[in-house]
Amino acid sequence: MGRDDGKGRLDGELDAIVRSGSFDIVEVGQQLDVLRPAERLAAIRSLGSRAQAKLYDAAKGARKLKLTDLVPADVEPFTQVVHEGKNSLPVFSTFAKVFCRPKGDGSELWGYNRSGPLLENVVGPGYYVAYEGPGDEVLIDYTRLPKDKAPGWPDIIPNHERLSRFVYNGMIDALRAVSQHVTIGRAIKHGKVQDNWFVLTRG
Repeated sequence: MGRDDGKGRLDGELDAIVRSGSFDIVEVGQQLDVLRPAERLAAIRSLGSRAQAKLYDAAKGARKLKLTDLVPADVEPFTQVVHEGKNSLPVFSTFAKVFCRPKGDGSELWGYNRSGPLLENVVGPGYYVAYEGPGDEVLIDYTRLPKDKAPGWPDIIPNHERLSRFVYNGMIDALRAVSQHVTIGRAIKHGKVQDNWFVLTRG
């Protein structure tokens, strides 16, 4: 995959390369960034749970992730920015995290999980507040709810209601930078790190 643009090249499938552990996180990020959006989405959705875990570990300290990486600074408040993704679960693994910037000082983003009408109605949309953590990560905090939402988003419901209490309640995701477009996250529930990862790409 990838294009040879002088920055190096990823030979073979991304999943196999990352699972091997023999990769440079900077080079992987550069090659992901030169792909077209559809190609980049296909690449990150090829990553299984083992590869996602290795990518998350490799991304530690590689680059500080900022809120403007998720919603660029020139995007107007309450304009949604979609990050398509894949998680490490055996079922219902494709989804999107949708972010917007509220009006204010820019210290947080608001968003929810777009997983299709069935899961959103039965489980819940999984609303969250995102903010920059003390290290290099952005924290996606399901223990906090946005005060408002972008036009067209589903109703905001607490994460202890419906089946959401088994999925999002008490959870915080730690999100790390892979490239300009790609991030990798891991779930922390009730303060305990979970063996659940997810990878996202902004179009």
